[in-house]
Amino acid sequence: MSKTWLITGASSGLGREMACRLLARGDRVVATVRREDALGDLEQQHGANIAVLKLDVTDFGRVRSVMDEAFAQVGRIDVLVSNAGYGLFGAAEELTDEQIAHQIATNLTGSIQIVRAALPHLRRQGGGRVVQVSSEGGQIAYPNFSLYHATKWGIEGFVESVAQEVAPFGIDFIIAEPGPTATNFGASLVRPAPMEVYEDTPAGEVRRAIDSGSFDIKGDAARTVDAIITAADSERPALRLTLGSIAYDSISKALADRLASLQAQREVAISADRGEQ
Repeated sequence: MSKTWLITGASSGLGREMACRLLARGDRVVATVRREDALGDLEQQHGANIAVLKLDVTDFGRVRSVMDEAFAQVGRIDVLVSNAGYGLFGAAEELTDEQIAHQIATNLTGSIQIVRAALPHLRRQGGGRVVQVSSEGGQIAYPNFSLYHATKWGIEGFVESVAQEVAPFGIDFIIAEPGPTATNFGASLVRPAPMEVYEDTPAGEVRRAIDSGSFDIKGDAARTVDAIITAADSERPALRLTLGSIAYDSISKALADRLASLQAQREVAISADRGEQ
């Protein structure tokens, strides 16, 4: 049975790849883009099976009106894919206030508002599924991506809470966590002016790795999208979907290290309880 999907940030990268694959199998797609002509080729090829709506997720008022319009057009949306986002790349001290504000508005607040705007519709239709595209960077951190990580760790906490709130309405979530993947993500990184003082630090090392092409990228965009679609089609998917060997290894190590650190602090943790009354 075909499904109807809404994908934000569908003009490029994983969003476009997903739209292409869903349309090819006969599903219907509502795609949001910042440029109205961004998916002209798909509109010409797939006709009524794709509806393209213009949306910048930092325009929070328009988020709600576009969501209302999308549900009004297609009646029911089975899967919402919150995918819009980009990377801000620089040491925390290098970033401008404007860059910080826009990163948070796009990746975190924009994603929050997308989910909030969809929930009333999903409740009224008796349920649905939300795929929040995060990153391995929602559970680990690289130097030079501090604000990107802040948004991904933030949206994962938001989703984990909201998933509990709306489970009684038949709404569930998948947090997709790809590792480094061959898309245009690197080319679209926003970079502040580098400070020389960081040249011989871990931040400088990561910058050189990105610039030289030596930063390890193993993820395949098409296979990543296939795995997300398979999870979204399944009856009871796990909340978190780790994608790629780099993501699996890095998240596994981070979780093991955090658990070991937590267990080493057991007595200290317990000592903070109130005494017997």
